[in-house]
Amino acid sequence: MIESPFETDGRRPAPRNCAPDSRVVAARLAALSHPARIEIIKHLSASNSCCCREVVDRFDLAQSTVSQHLKILVEAGLVRFEPDRQRSRYAVDHAALADVSASVAALVNSCCSGR
Repeated sequence: MIESPFETDGRRPAPRNCAPDSRVVAARLAALSHPARIEIIKHLSASNSCCCREVVDRFDLAQSTVSQHLKILVEAGLVRFEPDRQRSRYAVDHAALADVSASVAALVNSCCSGR
């Protein structure tokens, strides 16, 4: 795994000149950097919410692996966690995902305008 200088999980501090919103975007992009997490986001987007078991049944991954991926997505703010009796429910935070998209689009526009 390649470590980013923008890690916010305690392994490596973000640069001091890095704006808080850049740190959030970097953390969210890092959470999206695994193909399984992208597929989980797609699956969650297709439904209102899912429990971990429903995600496990959809993918060829162990329950512990799915739980870890969901934890990373929740910590990045891309997925909401809602306790529901004995099962936890997960749902995509569409506003957070839209913010990532807008941030990437703004970056591309600022770097690539005039090309």
